[in-house]
Amino acid sequence: MQFGNANLFHILAMTALALMVGIAAADAAPLAVTGGWFRALPAAVPSGGYFTLHNGGDKPVTLMGAQSPACGHLMLHKSMNHGGMGMMEHVDSVKVEAGDTLTFAPGGYHLMCMDSKPILKAGARVPVTLQFAGGETVTADFAVRNAAGK
Repeated sequence: MQFGNANLFHILAMTALALMVGIAAADAAPLAVTGGWFRALPAAVPSGGYFTLHNGGDKPVTLMGAQSPACGHLMLHKSMNHGGMGMMEHVDSVKVEAGDTLTFAPGGYHLMCMDSKPILKAGARVPVTLQFAGGETVTADFAVRNAAGK
């Protein structure tokens, strides 16, 4: 009889574990932000923000903007080269297809932090909230690195 109770306990424990894993998978957000960081520069100089965005969902998403208490204004920008001349422009949105990953990095898409606040200093971590079409938001902590990106 004791053997039967042990088996019943193991069956119940495995069932509970399977349910918890299923619930965690169902609750997992399809959007993941990793490797976020800002380059700390003097407050009068705009600072760049970089990260990787993965859309693990089954439909495209459109990044519309971002905000952080470390920045008076935070914009989506893209660096490019036209005729050998480096340029940067504001972008209204960035589409990320289902299953795709988009990297915001120096020389490409990036966040532009205008009017940085004192909390944007090397060694700190600051929250950034990304805003998507349809009202969804994702908040991630960004490391703050020195001007050399370290």
